[in-house]
Amino acid sequence: MSAAYATFGLAPATRAGGVLADGGYQAHRDFVDFVVDGRPLLFRLSDLDAVSPLASDIPPAIFTEQVRALLLEAEPPLPEGRFVIYGCPECADLACGAVTAVIEHDGEDYIWRDFAWQTEERADLQLNGYHGIGPFRFHGAEYRAALGALREGSVAPRRRVLLIGARVAVLARLAAALRTIGIGADITQDARAVPAEELRGYGAVAFGRAVGEADRSAVLEAFDRAGVEVARVDGLAPIVPLLVAQIEHALDRSPLPQRRLTGLTAAGSTADVEVTSACRVRITAYRLDRLYRTRVREVFDGVLEPGRHRVPLAPKAVKGEAFVVARTTGGVLTAPVTGQNRDGDGESGPLGSAS
Repeated sequence: MSAAYATFGLAPATRAGGVLADGGYQAHRDFVDFVVDGRPLLFRLSDLDAVSPLASDIPPAIFTEQVRALLLEAEPPLPEGRFVIYGCPECADLACGAVTAVIEHDGEDYIWRDFAWQTEERADLQLNGYHGIGPFRFHGAEYRAALGALREGSVAPRRRVLLIGARVAVLARLAAALRTIGIGADITQDARAVPAEELRGYGAVAFGRAVGEADRSAVLEAFDRAGVEVARVDGLAPIVPLLVAQIEHALDRSPLPQRRLTGLTAAGSTADVEVTSACRVRITAYRLDRLYRTRVREVFDGVLEPGRHRVPLAPKAVKGEAFVVARTTGGVLTAPVTGQNRDGDGESGPLGSAS
């Protein structure tokens, strides 16, 4: 088989979890993605919500077996030499659908070919093949080095967050929501009393709005003394789905050049969104009314092409103190809505590229 060589690499990636506007939950999954010719392979598959088999939350023995399979040191899990490349992030059941491909040797090289969407034991290439993807030929040494490195160290991220704030009821609801989607959460009022070995288990620390800057600095100094580089989250408002989204973003370890959603700002009655590849983007507006109750509205749900886009926001959806959350299958961003008055005055324009 002849095919031009492609580069092969691996990079940390995240399937962002969250509390959805309809009240449902989406599981948080950290995994290792395949990078082909400098671009995540997942990005070539339109807006697929999936993770690779190299997920951080599977048992070490199973993770090692997945690496061995990709190195062709174990039997393929599916007939005709097919391997699961991406699967369902919620249950990993083939019935939910998976991207599969044939992986084979050609001398020292490794070849990935005949990509297909598969829901049964055998793939139908004519009906469900990804005809525009592959085949990819990888140099054996580069391929083995990348996958072999996974055996050397742990890919498990620090998926715990320390919550600090004055409103215990909000913190408790936030912790419960985070645990539901697979992120550990603990509540404290003074991190200085937390042993250093425990602090090393946190990937982020989130502060409520009532926590003063002096107290925030003291907490961050405690992490510094423990030798921990921790992401800082300054809570925008006591709105649980919004705070979950902020924490999801803070825990995202994927390299910036390999993220789909890279920018979000909101002013008046428009939001500016930037994406690096075609993907579905959902934007939700949250606001606090005059009685401090949370109001939620979905303001956009559609596929955006690469570039910067301006999305209109319904003035009533962002009246008063408001915030927006933009979500793709692989990431999430949050932003306050600026330049908005109590009456929600603002001008909205058509969806399109932002000037």
